[in-house]
Amino acid sequence: HFHSETLSAPMRLFKRFLLAAMRAKWITILVTAGLFAAALAGTRLIPEQFFPSSDRPELLMDLKLQDNASVLATRDVVQQLDEIVAADPDVEHFSTYVGQGAIRFYLPLDVALANPFFAQSVIVTKGLKEREQVRARLEKALATRFPQVVARVNPLELGPPVGWPVKYRVDGPDPEQVRKIAMQLADVVGKTAGVRNVNFDWVEPSRVMRIHVDQDQARQLGLSSAVVATALNAVVSGTTVTQVRDDIYLVDVVARAEQTQRTSLESLRSLQIPLQGGRVVPLRQIASFDYSQEYPILWRRDRVPTLTVQADVVPGVLPSTAVKAIQPQLDRFAATLPSGYHIATGGSVEESGKSQASVMAVLPAMGLLVLTILMFQLQSFQRMFLVLSVAPLGMIGVVAALLLAQAPLGFVAILGVLALTGMIARNSVILIDQIETERMTGKHPWEAVVTATIHRTRPILLTAAAATLGMVPIAPTVFWGPMAFAIIGGLLVATVLTLIFLPALYVAWFRVSEPRSAEVATERSEMGNLVLQA
Repeated sequence: HFHSETLSAPMRLFKRFLLAAMRAKWITILVTAGLFAAALAGTRLIPEQFFPSSDRPELLMDLKLQDNASVLATRDVVQQLDEIVAADPDVEHFSTYVGQGAIRFYLPLDVALANPFFAQSVIVTKGLKEREQVRARLEKALATRFPQVVARVNPLELGPPVGWPVKYRVDGPDPEQVRKIAMQLADVVGKTAGVRNVNFDWVEPSRVMRIHVDQDQARQLGLSSAVVATALNAVVSGTTVTQVRDDIYLVDVVARAEQTQRTSLESLRSLQIPLQGGRVVPLRQIASFDYSQEYPILWRRDRVPTLTVQADVVPGVLPSTAVKAIQPQLDRFAATLPSGYHIATGGSVEESGKSQASVMAVLPAMGLLVLTILMFQLQSFQRMFLVLSVAPLGMIGVVAALLLAQAPLGFVAILGVLALTGMIARNSVILIDQIETERMTGKHPWEAVVTATIHRTRPILLTAAAATLGMVPIAPTVFWGPMAFAIIGGLLVATVLTLIFLPALYVAWFRVSEPRSAEVATERSEMGNLVLQA
């Protein structure tokens, strides 16, 4: 129990402020509700981010040539780029993989499929500052010296691997129509500010030569299509004739024709196909040659041809911001699509939605469990309502802290907000329980609210300060920073509201009026308690 003369100056000031808030209870409630509404509106100003980039010094450089490019062509491009990387003074060391992606040296790594037209380099720089400088120089070199290469230089990711942050999937029954729609969609995406390097996972058909075997002529000579295919494969692709050992590895020895013979149409026409009895026949006698176009790669999703339009964002722009900017034009474009063709959003926005959906799926069960525990503790629906009314008000501090710190509202920050609601509810339960304890001693409800609030101010402030200070060390970090700022801001504001708004709401909800001689009665009660204690 606290006598006015025994209270410290800050506590006497707090008591006067508390009494003013309780006397103007409806103004206190309306001001708090207005701040909460402003906070909800302010969430639109907070950038959304799935997971930030890693703060490790590594860079990943992905290189993709045309889909029909050979591994030798990829190797030639990689050799030129390796010379540029090796000459950079801010590069510690690097490794390059031709025809495949890097091994999973880092758990969230987006492992690339093995393809002859793909290469990936892992570049270790001397620091975070040097990492961004190397990235800018490599992007400039790729744009000026290798315009034919689809390249992306990016730091390592945190969280589930995404790859290109902005993605749109176009699907439909006809690959040609899908390709046409994807090209139009790429124009829409490319015109949006903050988006760069628009590309496709497959799009360009390549020229192929087809050999049609005259089956009647072949059967007359005792040939089959398998024999013709074997002879062609031996010349063009080659066959393994033996193996040699290189340390612990066995290397295939492949025999095939020289490059001039493999790439010459006339040489293929004159290819001698062996017959029974030791005779040979030229391929042109039993086959015809023509040219056509086909897609080297055609991706399907649920067995439906699917083409992905993907893009990167300029530094300083978050993928969610770019997707929001694209959405109005995308909606108008999607309305013009033929029946059976669809556009779906992928990339970091889709992965973020999946992660948040997994959290939201358990919220009903969690809420039911919390309500059950609160009912056992408070044994009153009205008191439980008072406790729950304060929990969401922490968003006022969350929004303010994230805006001031320029931190994004991502998956980790959402986890912090969920943890914050438990901290706020705990303080509210402590205060409500203390009020009921004071009332059971026979005090007037108004006196009980004042006495309980002053009695619990120091414990609530100390626990909030401990939790807030515990977040300070991780606030500057890339990964945990948004969660730390959310908890710090939300807990600070919610603590103040617990000590000011909750008492005002209590007296308003239970229609508690201030007694005419409240101060005198309080002092007499406290004096009597002091005498008894003495």
